[in-house]
Amino acid sequence: MISVSTAEINAWIAAFIFPLARILATLAAAPPYNNPALPPRVLLILGLAITFAISPLLPAIAVDPASGTGLLVLAQQLVIGFGMGFAMRLVFTAVDMAGTMISLQMGLGFASSYDPLTAGQTGVVSEFLGMLALLIFMAVNGHAMVMATLLQGFTAMPIGAPMPGAATWWNLAASASLIFASGLLLALPIVVTLLIGNLALAVLSRAAPQLNLMAIGFPLTITLGFAALLLGLSHLSAPLLQLFEQGLQTMLGQFSPADIRR
Repeated sequence: MISVSTAEINAWIAAFIFPLARILATLAAAPPYNNPALPPRVLLILGLAITFAISPLLPAIAVDPASGTGLLVLAQQLVIGFGMGFAMRLVFTAVDMAGTMISLQMGLGFASSYDPLTAGQTGVVSEFLGMLALLIFMAVNGHAMVMATLLQGFTAMPIGAPMPGAATWWNLAASASLIFASGLLLALPIVVTLLIGNLALAVLSRAAPQLNLMAIGFPLTITLGFAALLLGLSHLSAPLLQLFEQGLQTMLGQFSPADIRR
């Protein structure tokens, strides 16, 4: 007769539920898995499949999942998972910011559409660049790289390790500068082109005051912006790939070496 003790059942549950919590939290926050077009049932099945595959490879966790310590470890895994997913989400937020800056300079700040990813109104240029970045990300197997980085996180920050210290959370907060720095660099060529066009219109208005710049400048700025965007699309893949790599490094780089050695 096979007998199973309560301690063994708790060990099996702990070996499965803690990795599942971190994986599901990451899937809920990291692109492209956080897209609302992806049903939650698919994410749950994917998380269960990954957990079944990796749970035998993880070290045993001597924590009762129903105890206060077990609930604390579960909350810790959720926070770590959300932090890793948030670090990758910053990459696509930087692309959205670049599109917003381009839209404002082109005079298309009023043209917006509903974005299901952010559940709000987003500029059409931001929507276009976001879809383009997502397609490039999928084309280079970025979704598989996110999974690989997530699995490496179980080595960098094992389950049951002490809660990350202040240095780790400061690294995660400081990584938000990626939005402004990378967004500005992506939009800079087009913004500079539009700035030169606006300066030319200003000189033209001084040289020929009788011209109606409201009738000439608006369509000219939009045309110039679309032309610069069209010419820049062929050179956009290299900075996006670098941005994706930086986002994947941030997923693990947010953990401070001092916190990992603890």
